[in-house]
Amino acid sequence: MLAAERHRRIVAEIARLNFITTDHLTTLLGVSHETIRRDLALLERRGELSRVHGGATSRQAPVGEEASFNERSGTLAAEKEAIGRAAAALIEPNQTIVIDVGTTALEVARALPADHVGVVATPSLLVATEVSTRPRVEVLVSGGRLRPGDLACSNAQAVDFFGNLRADAVFLGSGGIATYGLTDFHLDEVATKRAMLDNASHRYVLADSSKFGRTAAHRVCELNGFDTLVTDKPCPAELRTALSRAGGSVIVASTTRP
Repeated sequence: MLAAERHRRIVAEIARLNFITTDHLTTLLGVSHETIRRDLALLERRGELSRVHGGATSRQAPVGEEASFNERSGTLAAEKEAIGRAAAALIEPNQTIVIDVGTTALEVARALPADHVGVVATPSLLVATEVSTRPRVEVLVSGGRLRPGDLACSNAQAVDFFGNLRADAVFLGSGGIATYGLTDFHLDEVATKRAMLDNASHRYVLADSSKFGRTAAHRVCELNGFDTLVTDKPCPAELRTALSRAGGSVIVASTTRP
């Protein structure tokens, strides 16, 4: 296949999906990863796409930096609280659970009953501080390099910690969720999230409706990489169909307090 034809098909595929992985393109076009990387670099210079970790995305897709923790804390607060309550209701006594970093993940910790019994492991010092007020909860912190704001730990130490922890459930934060999968803003934390997902019996993703169709720079997993999405509104039709095809389910939290 001539280079011009490959480039046309790559641009058409991005227009259709908004995001494509390097692996997808090598299969689609029958060429090597190195060829695809050169094609993507050229198309980026032409302004026809934006390269991201693991593939490329449309120039129109909402890729950017994550807002500060304080700014995110004040956005969709009621919706995040509702997601936190719905997620906490899924946790049974005496389980070992993992709660990720982020404003919505913190709401899961806040929603745990004062008399909850079990183990909570986390890379977040904010989550650890919150659950430490429950006297019957054993708190495990991964350690690692600390990111200000979210007070999130990451690096090889965090990956190793979660790689050796078998959890009943993980509640994962997200930078964005779309038909091509789950994405995040912080490259160092992607490996930690993957280790969490790999070693949990049930895998929940926490995403308020502002994350629908949103693209962060780094892909964590495809839609079949987790079991259940916990959110505050029904998903758009395209995302709902993609989740169903991937074998996932959706829990829509009620914003009305019980």
